[in-house]
Amino acid sequence: MNTISKTNEKKAAFISGQRTIAVIGAGAIGLSWTGLFLANGLNVVINDPRPDIRETALQGLDLIKPTLGSLGYDVADLTARLSFESELGKAVENADFIQENGPENIAFKQDLYVRLEQFAKPGALMFSSSSSIPATVFAEKMKNAERVLIGHPFNPPHLIPLVEVVPGKNTSKEATDEALNFYKALGKHPVLIQKEVTGFVANRLQCALLRESVHLVQSGVVTMEDLDGIVSSSIGLRWAAAGPFKTFTLGGGKGGFPHFLEGLGPMVGHIWEVLGIPTLDEPTKAILLKQAAESYGKIPIEELETERDEQQLAILKALNK
Repeated sequence: MNTISKTNEKKAAFISGQRTIAVIGAGAIGLSWTGLFLANGLNVVINDPRPDIRETALQGLDLIKPTLGSLGYDVADLTARLSFESELGKAVENADFIQENGPENIAFKQDLYVRLEQFAKPGALMFSSSSSIPATVFAEKMKNAERVLIGHPFNPPHLIPLVEVVPGKNTSKEATDEALNFYKALGKHPVLIQKEVTGFVANRLQCALLRESVHLVQSGVVTMEDLDGIVSSSIGLRWAAAGPFKTFTLGGGKGGFPHFLEGLGPMVGHIWEVLGIPTLDEPTKAILLKQAAESYGKIPIEELETERDEQQLAILKALNK
């Protein structure tokens, strides 16, 4: 796997040296980002209101060290450049970058970004890990939102390559270009999303598949565990190497995508017409919770996470990403 060699080749001046990033909110996403930032040589300041944040963060970083090591990073002194600051103003005043990972709450984010504008130095780039709220929405109360944009990862950010970079309507092109370069320097696969939509792209695709998955389980067509097996041994495996459009281009044989549309388009259209539209009402949730407990409830979450990360590492190595 050559993640680190690629990172070193692309590492730009703005990420090397004594650059600092403030991580606002150190839950699962924020802590994962923290590990990746530290592994890439950035100074990291964590701002999180939890009274036990230092202990929780250090324990969490210990858990992701093996994965970072498998990616080729030197994790011997991973936390040497880590600090904690409970006051937001002090946490961000010297930061070159800010990665916010707060609750998916519009009012919370709008208030936070007004305060970030007040305390951050003028050149700081402000990224949000928001998984659904566009930057234009939570930055609308700011006086100047030129350097605010979405940097949405897939969980866990220290492992999954994708980062969706989504500028708001007031984000400058310069800030967008800097953001793309920043994530590239971290060894990520940043993709510029050209139009703001709720949920962006990856989550919309994920939710579309989840909707039909819930419908099939709710309807008694397949169990939750068997559905997971179907996905991971078929389309999940296929899509790791080629996304939907490339897959169906190949599905058209020598005729490519036009032949696919001509031959299988009517079948796809018919399936679209009969896809389910379930609601997460109490009976549906009861079915899902019962099957989740039966399939995965007896295995500690930490074991499931380790198994997932090891398998994803193997896939990334095979794909040379």
